[in-house]
Amino acid sequence: MSIRIEIDGVSVPTEVNRVLVDVAADAGVYIPTLCYLRDKPCLRTCRVCSVKVNGVVMASCTVRVSDGMTVEVDEPEIADLRKALVELLFAEGNHNCPSCEKSGRCTLQAVGYEVDMLVSRFPYRFPQRERDHASARIWLERDRCIFCQRCVEFVRDETTGQKIFSISGRGAESRIEVDAERADAMPAEQVRYAVDICPVGAILEKGVGYDVPIGRRKYEVKSVRERTLDAGAREAEPT
Repeated sequence: MSIRIEIDGVSVPTEVNRVLVDVAADAGVYIPTLCYLRDKPCLRTCRVCSVKVNGVVMASCTVRVSDGMTVEVDEPEIADLRKALVELLFAEGNHNCPSCEKSGRCTLQAVGYEVDMLVSRFPYRFPQRERDHASARIWLERDRCIFCQRCVEFVRDETTGQKIFSISGRGAESRIEVDAERADAMPAEQVRYAVDICPVGAILEKGVGYDVPIGRRKYEVKSVRERTLDAGAREAEPT
């Protein structure tokens, strides 16, 4: 069923019940995301895709569009809220971008640029989280984890369907875990997939470090905004 919604004062045609963040991308409106992946179940963990829907703050990855819906993306208050959420993620971990293997490929870093973050308004916690190198294939840099849960939900044992990654503990004691036995049985493509969908440098493939030269990494070639809108444009093309 065809409907129309309004995004920042512009009428946008779409189909009923589609995910708002995808509709916005298809219409050329960038909304940052860290936990959401198009065509995957919504995780609702990072909230950096927050917008105002009919005057109410909502995570746009959780919203199914309906006719006449009014959406505010660039409104100053909600834009600053998204920026604050990104700043909190930087403050809650240890993100030393110049020395990180994923610099230039890190979605958190790229989104930080998009929201014009220079420094966090919140005090840095500098947590000390133990690295995990028990797996022969996977290196966990826990200091960088933002608990988006992409790896937990989207990386599973291909035979049993059981989870390879999990999160233990609660609150400040939370940490990412990996089942070393299952991780060691992962095919090479699945290891690379786990590394790729991690929005930070928390999941690394052993034996592979700075494998893409600086200046050729994906967000240095094309920004996260451009990549998101390009993907939306391709999705919106008629088949």
